[in-house]
Amino acid sequence: MAKVRILPDRVANQIAAGEVIERPAAVVKELVENALDAGATRIEVEFRHGGRSLMRIEDNGHGMSRDDALLALERHATSKISEAADLDHLASYGFRGEALPSIASVSHFQLQTREQGSDIGTEIVINGGKMVHVRECGRPVGTRIEVSHLFNSVPARRKFLKTDATEAAHIIQCVRLYALACPRTAFTLIEEGRVVFRSPECSTLEERIREIFGRQTADALVPIESVESGLRLSGLIGRPGVGRGTRHEMIVFVNARPVDSRTLNYALIESYHESLPKGRYPLAFVFFECDPAAVDVNVHPAKREVRFRSETSVRSFVIRSVLQRLRELGEASAPIGTPVVPIAVPPTTEPSAAAPSNLAPISPLNVPSISAAPSGAGARASGVTPAALRAAMSVPVRAQSPAGSTPVLPSHSAVPVRPAMPAWRFVGLAHGSYALFETAAGLVLLDRRAAHERIWFERLQEQFRAGDVPAQRLLLPIPLELDPVASALLLERLPFLNRHGFEVTEFGRNFFRIEGVPGWMEPGDAEAFVRDLLGMFRDGQWPDSSLDVAREMLARVAATKAVRLPEGASEADLRALVSQLFATRSPLTSPAGRPTYIELNHSELARRFQK
Repeated sequence: MAKVRILPDRVANQIAAGEVIERPAAVVKELVENALDAGATRIEVEFRHGGRSLMRIEDNGHGMSRDDALLALERHATSKISEAADLDHLASYGFRGEALPSIASVSHFQLQTREQGSDIGTEIVINGGKMVHVRECGRPVGTRIEVSHLFNSVPARRKFLKTDATEAAHIIQCVRLYALACPRTAFTLIEEGRVVFRSPECSTLEERIREIFGRQTADALVPIESVESGLRLSGLIGRPGVGRGTRHEMIVFVNARPVDSRTLNYALIESYHESLPKGRYPLAFVFFECDPAAVDVNVHPAKREVRFRSETSVRSFVIRSVLQRLRELGEASAPIGTPVVPIAVPPTTEPSAAAPSNLAPISPLNVPSISAAPSGAGARASGVTPAALRAAMSVPVRAQSPAGSTPVLPSHSAVPVRPAMPAWRFVGLAHGSYALFETAAGLVLLDRRAAHERIWFERLQEQFRAGDVPAQRLLLPIPLELDPVASALLLERLPFLNRHGFEVTEFGRNFFRIEGVPGWMEPGDAEAFVRDLLGMFRDGQWPDSSLDVAREMLARVAATKAVRLPEGASEADLRALVSQLFATRSPLTSPAGRPTYIELNHSELARRFQK
């Protein structure tokens, strides 16, 4: 029978390291927080091989004496708090006293420090939790910590690390978050002996964002400042209409601590519901300040999650503040209540009336939009470029007779769908989106967008499978500035994108140029589309394991972007659309699984009218 025993300190520290130290970026985070708590005005971070082989954090803080340095390597030893009541008034980043012993237990750890007023510093070396030596050393006031051979004592943990580029991107992103949180502290970041960025003390948040996230992002932001009953919201938020496909550029600080707060994130999203299309997320770099007693930061080992004492009041305050600022911007330019075009990105300028008119007429099965005519005027009316028309002609949709089998009806339809399309009699167009047809069995409602998405999806699948994607080079390349994580993800998948119609090249660190786009895409949509793809990469929604599945996913995403519905459509246009739809392999649903049409038979109509 097993006996209960107390674990050795070394084992306990390694267990704690599993919660606190998830990856190299977590080491950098804990040590940068310690440097900021020590009052550092200059912090230098260096790493190699994604942090696996070396991480060095050096600061000019107040340093430690020999006794304090040794005590800091014991579990739950901290200078930040002394009793439980102090947790209600935290004004520091760290407070648990777990980081240093946890890091030292899973790496080769070297600490050098000297406090003000002392002539000699202290050096401590620990390898895998075992003390190697403690001796005097010479160094300036402050602390220098080197962590090498991370997870050397727990090699199984190393298998869960990503590529060096991905781990490096997380480290860079971590340092940039704290550089944003403390713009008056100078930060230097060095990777493989090369300076990634050197940011001096900045007087404003906008200056630091411009240095870290680039000019494009900074120019899309406006300041916000709001104070109400002990709550304060400040920082920079995106202009109305400027959005992203993911939440990764909604950065929130609570009492200067970077956090992931569902309350604040959803408050920001809700504030923009009239200013951004559905599915888009705002840009935001906001600082929320409140009484430390009103927020609990001790709910997660990594201290990235917080819990507010009054979630409702915090959420209401943020929504009121952001809405008020957006209204002020709307009054200065255009009302924010103006209806938003229901597509992921704003439409670009259409081709001029002088567009090529020598394109031969194409059959209904090949037209990319039901109102697309072979002339330039027709292309302008439908929002389809000549390049898109040529792409449509080069890869026709696979024909399939609707009479081959009886389609399976979507679950909410009333009766089996009859495939005899010529028997449908056009009645009219409702709300610009739904075409109404009369059949012998009853009525059919056709969703124009869903039908177009199905047609485009299968057309793009054919192009990707054949490896012949029509593309157009851009006269003026589109610049693309990214954060380090997104940059690493894009570099890993550049060959895939460039084989499927894009031409994206690296043009400096975290800077790219879009030099070519697929024929189905408007050049003005390219930047937003690539950013949306990067959001999917970042969220783990992209199937990297299978090329066929990745192509299907790209076709699914592209189909939603390729569709641009004109406001009106003639009977001939809608009949052509029905013909195209039933030439596809799966005419009943869109790529997202939504029904393309529903049918109400006479019995269902009689039941609804209580006959």
